[in-house]
Amino acid sequence: QVQLVESGGGLVQPGGSLRLSCAASGGIFSFYAMAWYRQAPGKQRELVATIPSGGRTNYVDSVKGRFTISRDNAKNMVYLQMNSLKPEDTAVYFCNARRTTQEFWGQGTQVTVSS
Repeated sequence: QVQLVESGGGLVQPGGSLRLSCAASGGIFSFYAMAWYRQAPGKQRELVATIPSGGRTNYVDSVKGRFTISRDNAKNMVYLQMNSLKPEDTAVYFCNARRTTQEFWGQGTQVTVSS
């Protein structure tokens, strides 16, 4: 069983930056593909970025060039650096870990982009 705890959300003005962190425990972190999802009010959960245990990162088109996903396997951490934030980035952001048939979620952290 993998536990995921997100942090780093908050209120930021348009054009600002935030760095989300996700701390993982309870499994061999390097085995898992990690991802960030987000869910805005009234909308379905959306995949934002992925970073496999080895290989290329991927992003949804709406965040390409603004968001960067990274991981530190030594610290069991995954990050989402978010720059040039827009009001439409407002959502609850969730950390996700996946390996074969196993999938785990964090509780989410709120990101609000507003002036």
